[in-house]
Amino acid sequence: MGLLADLFGPKPYPSHAKDEVNRLISELIRIGETDDYLSERPGPPFNYQCRHVRARDIGKRLDELGGYPLMMYAHGKVKKGLGKVLVSHLEYAWTDIGKWIP
Repeated sequence: MGLLADLFGPKPYPSHAKDEVNRLISELIRIGETDDYLSERPGPPFNYQCRHVRARDIGKRLDELGGYPLMMYAHGKVKKGLGKVLVSHLEYAWTDIGKWIP
């Protein structure tokens, strides 16, 4: 995801969903900053597979809005904001959502 593509390229979501997508990506970044996307133990806010429940809900909604391309777009935003370690946790947390393959 290059700077020019971010600024001028087509977005992988319908224009009517712009505000929702931006809000979801911001929330996803906040989750990574505060909770991480994975845990060593299950329990709120993590499911029995130790994956953050709300991060998975966001992934499902992004998949509904724009499929794999939108999930990759969000992935790029998280990577840019939080780095490759946390984005690798997000990759695993999103396992089995849509066509996502970590």
